[in-house]
Amino acid sequence: MKMRILAIADEESKYYWDYFEKTKLEGIDLIISCGDLSPQYLSFLATYAKVPVLYVHGNHDACYDDTPPDGCECIDDRVYVYRGVRILGLGGSMKYNYGPYQYTDSEMKRRIFKLKMKRKLSRGVDILVSHSPALGVNDGDDIPHRGFLGLTELLINYSPILFLHGHVHLNYGRHIKREDMYLDTRVINAFERYVFDVEIPDRSEKNGLFSREPNRPGRKELRKKRKEQKEKTIQEVLERRRAKDEAERLAVMQAAGRNPERTSPKETANPADRHKEE
Repeated sequence: MKMRILAIADEESKYYWDYFEKTKLEGIDLIISCGDLSPQYLSFLATYAKVPVLYVHGNHDACYDDTPPDGCECIDDRVYVYRGVRILGLGGSMKYNYGPYQYTDSEMKRRIFKLKMKRKLSRGVDILVSHSPALGVNDGDDIPHRGFLGLTELLINYSPILFLHGHVHLNYGRHIKREDMYLDTRVINAFERYVFDVEIPDRSEKNGLFSREPNRPGRKELRKKRKEQKEKTIQEVLERRRAKDEAERLAVMQAAGRNPERTSPKETANPADRHKEE
């Protein structure tokens, strides 16, 4: 089954908000907000759209508590099924100033665990919707824009067809991608607006709980592969952060007029390595 989805996040699009025409929503099968949008904007779209408008909370959506979007469906912490498509919502961002809809990695994992205990995830997920990206999947290095490890584990364990997120704006830099792939999952940054088609296979085509492959490996092999992928992703994130820290260190030294090449090896060595040497 093919679906045309309008994904939105972070910034109200003038294309729909200021220069709206009903024809612009024609052919859209589903509208999904990944957070940090005015509730009035979502209500406006819901008024003219003939399809559901789903949303999760962003870290700037405290106003939703008093004025939730009219005519829209919150899918935070639940699996919403539309035309047989299973859509899991997990809004919020990494906790950085103790504001609303901010979570630590442990808190996010507890949210996911509660869904699993309620058997909401017992038959898998087709589309994962969040505000924050997953750790190591187009996320940032600063704490506010760092991704959740719990979301990465969901991608590894459940292999959803599609992962939608916002939070990391496309105008933050050239390295921010609109679309990407993580294993078998298509990853889309919903910043402002993005219309795309996605093919949802029939349930009969899926084998097993987490895999769409016809030859699903045994449980031990599957657990081993998941663990290896998780460790690989974490290692890539750590290497990326180390490279960024080193680049910033060199920039500071050059700005101070110091020659980075004359830096003592002990100054640049890993603290753990220095400890071993001593």
